[in-house]
Amino acid sequence: MASDLDTVRVLRALFNDMPRAPQGLTPEETLAWVQQSIDQFGGGDMAYMLEHVTRSSMLDIVLRLREDGYLKDDIAFEQIIEQLGTPEGRKTFMDRCITAQKSADATSRLIHRAKRAWSDPPPLFSSDPGLLQRFVRGELTGPGPLYAEYKAREDVTEIGVLAEAPDGIHEFSWGFVVEDQGAWHFYISDVWRKGTVGCFERFFSAWQQATVSHPVDDQGHLLPPVPSGLLMEDGIESFSSLTLHGSTDTPDVALRQWIGKVFIDRMLPLMAARVVDEHYDFPVGLQAH
Repeated sequence: MASDLDTVRVLRALFNDMPRAPQGLTPEETLAWVQQSIDQFGGGDMAYMLEHVTRSSMLDIVLRLREDGYLKDDIAFEQIIEQLGTPEGRKTFMDRCITAQKSADATSRLIHRAKRAWSDPPPLFSSDPGLLQRFVRGELTGPGPLYAEYKAREDVTEIGVLAEAPDGIHEFSWGFVVEDQGAWHFYISDVWRKGTVGCFERFFSAWQQATVSHPVDDQGHLLPPVPSGLLMEDGIESFSSLTLHGSTDTPDVALRQWIGKVFIDRMLPLMAARVVDEHYDFPVGLQAH
């Protein structure tokens, strides 16, 4: 299996030259910084998103090859790390992999669908109603055992994500949420315990699937729509599963209620279940962002 440090090294090689917002910005400043970076990226916003998707896909491919393929060999893995650090190297690697990857994915989907009828997995977890109410009221739990488990991981220590304990921690039985100036970072134990962080693209697909027309829960019941100005981002920067960004530093009551009672309670459990189920195939139109 790919180690946690393997994952960190591949992430650093792949994204070493992608723009990242400075620490300490407000949500408004962060959105403005991201938009400026996209505008300045060669080819504009579409090129920026495609580049991000491509590198996220390469992350998954490399980690799978490290676990099950020729990259089990340490020398070959070191060579790939060096190669992925340059635009030319990434292009060479992707050109070599893309045909085989398409064929492997198509074959895998056919095998999985032949083995069993397609169905949605059950929600991955549920949240204690009392803790949900505390979240909605903005009452922090502080760090608990799951936060301590995550912080003690070798990869987390290596990259220094939680070098300083954040002030806004809401811990649940399934993981914890870090709240920071109108942003919420979601850390799910079933995801980080898999040993890799190759779920970024799948979480984006899960969010798109849940919100492309109108949010629904695991029973197919319609939910209140996503509040205006709320954005979802992958968790690469915060080393989390995903991040939700509000449009202001201090969320209003309605936004906090939606995140607690709708997203955490009814959307996230099904999204996470789809992400961690290796047999679950997202609709084709949601495979890229």
